[in-house]
Amino acid sequence: MSDVEIWIVIVALAISTAITRSGFWLVGHKVTIPRRVQEMLRYAPSCALAAIIGPDLLLEPSTQAFTLLNAKVFAGIAAVGWYLWRRNMLETIVFGMLFFTALRLLHLF
Repeated sequence: MSDVEIWIVIVALAISTAITRSGFWLVGHKVTIPRRVQEMLRYAPSCALAAIIGPDLLLEPSTQAFTLLNAKVFAGIAAVGWYLWRRNMLETIVFGMLFFTALRLLHLF
């Protein structure tokens, strides 16, 4: 690709991103979302987080095994315990990452 083609693609992607992201901002007050859909959208962030973390947590590239000797699995279990205790998603993410980092720094796994 030439430099001109690359810039055309960058500008086209920027415009399409701006249009799709500003759509609800521009017409959001005119669109009514049904109550049931609003209730379902409450779970979207949790589902997205699980979809991102789940495969990385359960599939260790070096072993491809779900064992407690996998630091990611151990940190995930600790994070689930933290969530069950505190019921706060942001705290759970921070705690899980800190726990995983501590395991790696202390070379426990």
